[in-house]
Amino acid sequence: MLEPSHNAELPQIPGKRYFTIGEVSELCSVKPHVLRYWEQEFPQLKPVKRRGNRRYYQREDVLTIRQIRTLLYDQGYTIGGARQQMTAEEEGGEEQGVQQVVPKMIKELESLLELLKS
Repeated sequence: MLEPSHNAELPQIPGKRYFTIGEVSELCSVKPHVLRYWEQEFPQLKPVKRRGNRRYYQREDVLTIRQIRTLLYDQGYTIGGARQQMTAEEEGGEEQGVQQVVPKMIKELESLLELLKS
């Protein structure tokens, strides 16, 4: 997953394998309680939980959090809208294919309607 360009002002992600919730909070400029809430709202966000229910995030999780942050804070999405956007991006190719086919079908139907009228 590529990092959105508007996250350039956030600190660079170190080359570690696991990050604590405090580290991710600093890397993403989001408070820990917000990260815990987002875990409930976004199925894509699944940090590893170890002893004492401590969360450990991987690099992919940090990138996902930054993407969620961009959708919510920079682009103005609601939680539900951001969730839908994240799901649509996961399905990606399928969604784009439908978006390309529908306008073609509309044009074909309009031309058939014109033929039927004449």
